[in-house]
Amino acid sequence: MLFHLLQSGLDSVATSVAEAIANTAEPVAQAAPQQVEQSFSLIEMAAKGGWLMIVLAVLSVIAIYIFGKKWWMIHKAQQVDKNFMRDIRDYIHEGKVKSALALCEKYDSPVARLVEKGIERIGRPLTDIQTAVENMGNVEIARLEKGLPTLATISGGAPMIGFLGTVLGMVQAFFNMSNAGNNIDITLLSSGIYTAMITTVGGLIVGILAYFGYNYLTAQISNLMFKMETATIDFMDLLHEPADKADKEEER
Repeated sequence: MLFHLLQSGLDSVATSVAEAIANTAEPVAQAAPQQVEQSFSLIEMAAKGGWLMIVLAVLSVIAIYIFGKKWWMIHKAQQVDKNFMRDIRDYIHEGKVKSALALCEKYDSPVARLVEKGIERIGRPLTDIQTAVENMGNVEIARLEKGLPTLATISGGAPMIGFLGTVLGMVQAFFNMSNAGNNIDITLLSSGIYTAMITTVGGLIVGILAYFGYNYLTAQISNLMFKMETATIDFMDLLHEPADKADKEEER
């Protein structure tokens, strides 16, 4: 008898526990879809930023275009054979000016164009040759730096546009709260701040990428300028070599 009582008690406890677990699992199962619905993609987040996100998207496309174009231009400008100046020296010493010019035309680079400009002026005073080479160097540097001010402007202007969107979003949020009267809901303020901060994130992302891209291109152009200056010095020394050798022979 006692055994049957204990067994019935255990069965009732087990039934109560099972019902409690089922009642607890049902709200959790109903809450799970709500959590999934709250997730959003980057596109949806950007769309909540308003029309300023379109401006930031256009600036990002311009920055990527300028960076890609300048990177490819600098990459091609650095493609010069290590033996280029040695071959030019041999051609000049042998009097093969046309061969030297043909070698310069083979390479589409600022260094080759500098040397080509100097070879075309051979026969004139050395000061005129040096001036022509330096002027050509200034033209090449200006061509390489074209577009970099725009990239620098984007790096500084994009975050400011993002902050502008934040301020406009805050103004809109407080405007909605003032119109709500006594029916003030915290969601009116939180949704406005959420929308406003999206433009700040977008502006910072575009600005940071443009900033690093600008500094990288500037460093690469500086390295290329150093190579151009070295080539100019080597070329002017090359033009002095025949005269120095002739002076030594006369002294002997």
